[in-house]
Amino acid sequence: MKDTIRTYNKIASEVGIKIEPFDISKRYTKPHKHNKYLEIIYFVKGSGFHHLDMKSHKIEPPLLFLVKKDEVHHWEIDTVPQGYVIIIKESFLEETLDKYINTQLIKLSNSQKVFVNEKDLSLQALFDAMCWEMKQDPLNQEVVEGGLKAILSKIVKYAAAQGADNNDKAIQFVDLLSGDLKNNVSFYADSLHTTSQNLNAICNKAFGKTASDVIAEHIIREVKRQLLYTNKSIGDIAYALEFKDTSHFTKYFKRYTQQTPLQYKKSHM
Repeated sequence: MKDTIRTYNKIASEVGIKIEPFDISKRYTKPHKHNKYLEIIYFVKGSGFHHLDMKSHKIEPPLLFLVKKDEVHHWEIDTVPQGYVIIIKESFLEETLDKYINTQLIKLSNSQKVFVNEKDLSLQALFDAMCWEMKQDPLNQEVVEGGLKAILSKIVKYAAAQGADNNDKAIQFVDLLSGDLKNNVSFYADSLHTTSQNLNAICNKAFGKTASDVIAEHIIREVKRQLLYTNKSIGDIAYALEFKDTSHFTKYFKRYTQQTPLQYKKSHM
């Protein structure tokens, strides 16, 4: 009987993010998946194959791979590799105050492999700088988030140039969510000069989710930030997000988190 797929959790720290050189002992690995985190791998040297969700990708540096939560992958690397790894836990994305990071990651939802211009020395310099920064004690969270934003911005630019399967309307939708967050699909459809039905189709194609689900991800993260970092009442948060009443808002939050807003806030005090 075949063993079940291994699930790894590579971060033990409370920071929720790890940036480090690629571990050369991981040249050959068994199929495994990740537990509640995203992994970004940047190779500047190496050859072989990366097997990701039943697709085999040739390692042709410089390039990046993005491995999402629950995707199964393993390595077959022929030569000694040189590269970097970023591991981002869901908890980091939920608690960061910078919405831009989440927005950029959503734009990369359908990207698995991204090629990098071999003359681009700045991306490797950013990774080197972040590896150094992650070793500092105490860790400067603002610097870490700033460096991550810079890296993600470059990846998004490369992915877009290579025809990542995210159409313009989907990107515009995500940008709108980052600036004006409401629990209202019709509002965003109108802003994009389309219908709610068409916006759902756009989101399903780009992200594999309904428009409501994409909105929900943003709302839950924003609510968690407001609960943890502001003194706003639950009623005020619900009103700002255009929920009809606090009861509906509480049920909505619990549906996605298994906790009421008050329970979530108390559990993080």
